[in-house]
Amino acid sequence: MASIAALDEKTGRKFYLDDPDDLKPGEKLTFILNLHGGGSVGAWQRAYFPAVDYKDKYRLVIATPSAATKEPSRRWVGEADDEHLHNIVNYVFDKYGPENIKSFWLAGHSQGGMTSNRLLRDDPFFQDRVDGWLSLSGGRMGPAERAPGFGPPLPPGQTLNMPRPAPGGPPTCDFSFIYTTGEHEIASLPETSPWAEKYAAGPRERRPDIVDTEAGQIHDTGRQEFSTKGWGLLPRPGTAEVYVYPNGKDGRVVADVVRLDKGHTEGLEPKVTEELIKLMVSASGGKARAASRASAQA
Repeated sequence: MASIAALDEKTGRKFYLDDPDDLKPGEKLTFILNLHGGGSVGAWQRAYFPAVDYKDKYRLVIATPSAATKEPSRRWVGEADDEHLHNIVNYVFDKYGPENIKSFWLAGHSQGGMTSNRLLRDDPFFQDRVDGWLSLSGGRMGPAERAPGFGPPLPPGQTLNMPRPAPGGPPTCDFSFIYTTGEHEIASLPETSPWAEKYAAGPRERRPDIVDTEAGQIHDTGRQEFSTKGWGLLPRPGTAEVYVYPNGKDGRVVADVVRLDKGHTEGLEPKVTEELIKLMVSASGGKARAASRASAQA
């Protein structure tokens, strides 16, 4: 899918921007800020979670940036990246009109998910605007215990040199939350969700499994020769279990999606990608419009 290389003029940094090919003036859109994980870049993330393939069907605008910090590994750092992320959001709101942003979602893989959590916990700019968070193996609200020994595999003689974020409490702002993970990343999936309880949602319901006959688009080629099931193998078809906590207050959506026999870095298959997007667009929104009105009145 073609995209434009949009420019954040305040920092001089470019990012991918995708929107419907047949976009009409005044059309309502779901905005996704798509954040890659540690050691990755925007181009990889765009293929790992290929929401761009559904931008026309579900009327999506997707911004996919890259973190600035490269050493010891590419990763999101607040001091280096938060201004850029603010600028991207403002760019999208200005380009399409905040009144046309039906909902705004953060989608973050791995350290991009941890960064989403941090932004929702600590940054009023995002707290006031984000309607939902899709955690792509980036942590669960009501944690899912990691599988024993889970982590990036290393060649013999090497040690991991990646700073880990300090733990923090859950965000206090309101948003929908969808968690997806590979089966081999976690010890087990909890049967309850404190985030669902927050919105008085019903007990979780298992929906029909998602069966993909096509593989995802990407994997961790740098560790391919010595990777593990937990970290991820070659892309291949698969099945995903879908659990939804129904009837959340104010239209909030809370769900868990487990990709069976998959790990941390195997790109999402087409049908499970579409199911996640369907859940996202079904959730309530409107914080972008409210934030814009509040800003205009200030």
